[in-house]
Amino acid sequence: MNTSGERTVEAVDAPSDGHGAGLRVYLIIAGEPERRSRVVELAVGQEVTFGRSRTATIAVEHERVSRMHARIWRDVHGVWAEDLGSRNGTRVRGERLAGPVQLGQGDEVSIGPISAVLGWASRVDVRPIRVADVDDVEERLAAELDRAGRYGRPVALLALRVAGDDAAALIGRRARRMDLVGEFGGDDLLVVAPELGRVEATREAERLIAGVTGARVGVAIAPDDGVTPERLIARARAELAGEPAAPPSPSAVVGVVVDPAMQRLYQVIDRVADSAMTVLVLGETGVGKEVIAAAIHARSPRRDRPFVRLNSASIPAALIESELFGHERGAFTGADRRKIGYLEAASGGTLLLDEIADLPGSAQAKLLRVLEQKSVMRVGSTDEIAVDVRIIAATNVDLEAEARAGRFREDLYFRIAQFTLVVPPLRERRDEIVALAEHFLDGFVGIGMGARRLTDEVRVALVAYDWPGNVRELRNAMERAAVLAADGPITVAELSDKIVDAGRRRGALPAGVKGQLADFERQAIVAALEAEGGNQSRAARRLGLSRRGFIYKLEKHGLKAPPPSADQRRPPGGGL
Repeated sequence: MNTSGERTVEAVDAPSDGHGAGLRVYLIIAGEPERRSRVVELAVGQEVTFGRSRTATIAVEHERVSRMHARIWRDVHGVWAEDLGSRNGTRVRGERLAGPVQLGQGDEVSIGPISAVLGWASRVDVRPIRVADVDDVEERLAAELDRAGRYGRPVALLALRVAGDDAAALIGRRARRMDLVGEFGGDDLLVVAPELGRVEATREAERLIAGVTGARVGVAIAPDDGVTPERLIARARAELAGEPAAPPSPSAVVGVVVDPAMQRLYQVIDRVADSAMTVLVLGETGVGKEVIAAAIHARSPRRDRPFVRLNSASIPAALIESELFGHERGAFTGADRRKIGYLEAASGGTLLLDEIADLPGSAQAKLLRVLEQKSVMRVGSTDEIAVDVRIIAATNVDLEAEARAGRFREDLYFRIAQFTLVVPPLRERRDEIVALAEHFLDGFVGIGMGARRLTDEVRVALVAYDWPGNVRELRNAMERAAVLAADGPITVAELSDKIVDAGRRRGALPAGVKGQLADFERQAIVAALEAEGGNQSRAARRLGLSRRGFIYKLEKHGLKAPPPSADQRRPPGGGL
């Protein structure tokens, strides 16, 4: 294959280890009409062509694509791209090609409505194997869902049940470099897999567990199965448990609504959802403002369009305008390609601007203009782009007071506060606390040997506590309890000291209950370790605990040191 000709850009690092045969080189093809990406591996001497012709490797039916538009190929010197005389041209790193060009790692080749991104990796994978915890999984999943909503890309979440102490390491070795593998508890793992549709995700899951006896799989896809981490995790684990799939409905977004004040709030949501009014959601941190926004979107005529979230506090002030409004190539240092903003990505749907009080003043002025003129102007451009997006703003501060004090634009405040919803804190809706706790436990089935039932003492303690972190704190407390619990009901021994102390102060719990349970639990752990010769895995099985739950309990009781010798059979006293 002749690669001679004028090269229009500077030389780049090539995928070469001598003759390049020791590298796995691949293209991620995205943006096709079915909105599903595919991965095409390039061997030395292989060519991939793009065009409307059926003879093209990647056939693209689009008016901006010529019959034979472009080709990408690999030889012993590297990977190359070339336009084949197309009418609209082929671009690499934003530049239109005038001849063959060598590609580097991460380079994007734009061909009409699609793009091909180049990547490569050593065939001998010596990367360290990292298995994340569930918090890391949720954080990465939330980030991937934001990206997916913004660019219309799929994201898969795989739930795997693989027995054995080495299961996590095995899956970690087999997983793609872009994926994140995390423990969920017991024998269950979660894998965040970007750019995979349902068919590809199912194949990937089968590859991960190939040859593993008794392994099971559950798959959830965004946006088909949900657009929040909680919804996707619940769907993947439900499929893992063999439950039939059910499409998300507006009621599924609600979760638990027991308290009369929350019931009235959702009645108002039903009325406001059908309008195009901008909504301001107020409430303390962790109270569930995003759930309220999702419920409005799910009940609105826009329910089948994107629901996009942007946390204003999580993005540096210097980048917020680029993220919100988009930018053109060359608009500022580092802007090497055009980027659509969140407002464009949410067009036709709903954009949640969380922590809107942290939006910089310059971005506030531009946002007000977008709301009034229904158009957006990218950074570095003079062209107006029409957008049809409903804004839902959320904050945990008194935005009206901020506007009066001059720290937030008053005209923007009046524009976004067309309709204001106030979410009461969890301490003001104690009727929901136990119901929410049980709801969260239902989502954690399998994390702590399936512990799901709350004892009466736990119910009393939960209701007595004020929950300064609101629903988010309650969810974290239930996850911790589910991990620590054995195969049985959750007791006050699995609750944090501050929750138990609150119940004791209010007279809801007798003194000493938690200490007695802790002493008994500690003695049982020490006895199991002695019986199994200090082997933690066997001791965990002896007690009916997952290995992860057993390690939590070791740390809780300060039992990281080797177990007592045979002549020290009496467990040490003193409790915690």
